[in-house]
Amino acid sequence: MLHRDPDEIENQKAGGKGSVVLVSGGMDSAVTAAMAIRESPRVAFLHVRYGARAQDSEERAFRNIARHWGVDRVQVIDLAPLGALGGSALTDRSMEVPAANPDAPGIPSTYVPFRNAHFLAIATSWCEVLKFDRIWIGAVEEDSSGYPDCRRIFYDAFEVAIRLGTRPGTGIRIMTPVIHLNKGEIVSEGVRLGVPFEHTWSCYREGTRACGRCDSCALRLRGFSRAGIRDPLEYEISETP
Repeated sequence: MLHRDPDEIENQKAGGKGSVVLVSGGMDSAVTAAMAIRESPRVAFLHVRYGARAQDSEERAFRNIARHWGVDRVQVIDLAPLGALGGSALTDRSMEVPAANPDAPGIPSTYVPFRNAHFLAIATSWCEVLKFDRIWIGAVEEDSSGYPDCRRIFYDAFEVAIRLGTRPGTGIRIMTPVIHLNKGEIVSEGVRLGVPFEHTWSCYREGTRACGRCDSCALRLRGFSRAGIRDPLEYEISETP
């Protein structure tokens, strides 16, 4: 008779044993967090500070989202070396944050090299400590800036690395529930789930108001426009791209 690992059996149950949710403070991760809360018996929120220009606004958004959902198990991790390496307009102050340009070829300068792999590695470690078996991340492949670490094929490969590099029976899976949605669909789903979009921050720049010019602002504004819903954030430039 085949004896199955109890952890493997538990892992196949809907929602798993518990979830570490990567919450950047942006709208995609906020919607993903709401989905995780609905489906998982236990959740923990993880936020990574890595030297981004909008770091303070992102962390403030993260804490407000956690407070909104009543999530007490939170971790804020400093990953300063990632920012120190530079190579991205989000972390290197000598580089300009480009204005949104959907026709620009190649991967935009706002891509932070291999960033999500660092985030997933930290989330995996915390999952092992907590004996959780789900990592949730708000990556979007269909309607994004074309970052290579936002593709499902990347997360499939990372799951293999997790299986090889963790205790037997850990069974950690990476959940990407919005990866094939466009921004309009994400907004609509967030409204349905009661996501506090007023507490989120998507802009690549720091400030009291979102710039409305960067690629992330453009994608967000387009998403709210497609969903026929008013974005609760204030913008320096309010025209929908």
